Amino acid sequence: MSAKAPGALDLEKLYAARLYAARARPYLATALFALHTVESRRVPTMAVDPHWRCYVSPAFVDRTPVEELAGVWVHEVSHLLRDHHRRGDRFAREQGLHGPGERLRMNIAADCEINDDAFGDGLARPEGAVVPGSLGLPSGLLMEDYLPRFGLGPGTRDFVWLDCGSGADGLEREWDLGPEGAHALGEQERDAVRFRVAQGIAARPGNAPKGWRRWAEEAFHPPQPWRELLGAAVRSAASGSGAGEDYTYGRPSRRSAGVPGAVLPSLRRRPPRVAVVIDTSGSVSDAELGSALLEVAAISRAVGGRRDLVTVVPCDAAARIAHPLCRAEGIPLIGGGGTDLRTGFAKALRARPRPDVVVALTDGQTPWPDERPPCRTVVGLFPRQGPSRRWRENDPDYVPDAPPDWARVVEIG
Repeated sequence: MSAKAPGALDLEKLYAARLYAARARPYLATALFALHTVESRRVPTMAVDPHWRCYVSPAFVDRTPVEELAGVWVHEVSHLLRDHHRRGDRFAREQGLHGPGERLRMNIAADCEINDDAFGDGLARPEGAVVPGSLGLPSGLLMEDYLPRFGLGPGTRDFVWLDCGSGADGLEREWDLGPEGAHALGEQERDAVRFRVAQGIAARPGNAPKGWRRWAEEAFHPPQPWRELLGAAVRSAASGSGAGEDYTYGRPSRRSAGVPGAVLPSLRRRPPRVAVVIDTSGSVSDAELGSALLEVAAISRAVGGRRDLVTVVPCDAAARIAHPLCRAEGIPLIGGGGTDLRTGFAKALRARPRPDVVVALTDGQTPWPDERPPCRTVVGLFPRQGPSRRWRENDPDYVPDAPPDWARVVEIG
């Protein structure tokens, strides 16, 4: 075995740590071995980019025990699996956050999301790892939940060195090789890795922490015709009139050919806004409400992960507070009385800006709006047993009206 050149990256030690990590967290093995290692003296420890490269400091590897390096491997690949680069970049745009200070805050918040249950059970916590308790924050939240709860100051001064790379917050670094650089994973390859990891967690959920089980449940949910129908309705709304938001020169208008010497902007379309009205009446079971939350997560993915474009309105006989989507399981589904989704439709349509699509998740025991809403409408019906499809509320002979013709209807489950 040849000796390592002075100052060179100790690949043998680094790869031994990766194998250690894969043995401690076998459901992450596919992702760990999908990362391509790049030696870099400009990164403080280890960092990732969105194209699944892992930049590694030789000095950091030399001074860090193998057991702790294994924890860093798991930490860095977790940023990519949880899509922190896109989420961080999106949060920065939405909130108007600029500068390295805000990106550091995003990195800290993303680390809190990962580290609250990443270590232990055979995996050592790396020295200096950020955990929610070190900032006086609760465990079990997402990056977007943590960000409003702390600012940079004396409590975060021990983390100023932190830099997990553009794969953690979406801001390109000077050492990044970019999408055209060597060994970049394409979008389909990255999705395939996520699918394999989610599949492994779903197959043996008892071996994974709660945070990973939640992630896998959202990432790996068996496809259903309902989702195909929703996707079609969403795409239809996006291509309809009025979905254009702004003009861009990134893609010149085709009309430019008729105006020599001028470049005309094209209309940039945004993903549609979706309002989800969830039936929380007493006739809807807890299992069906749980299924509704899974559908909300799928709807979020159908609009490109833009949680800011999804609003949830719990409704029984009266519409409750309209909740912007942060994470599906955090939405309080309050109700238990009778059913009148007309109030839910009314509240959803009063929102400004108005939704492009309204999705109603219900058992069907409800009056329906008399008029077609001024947007696309999809109704997801929870299945009911019996040849007559009769439901019992106060009247044993009660048969609810079928959803109106203007709604696209499909059974959930």
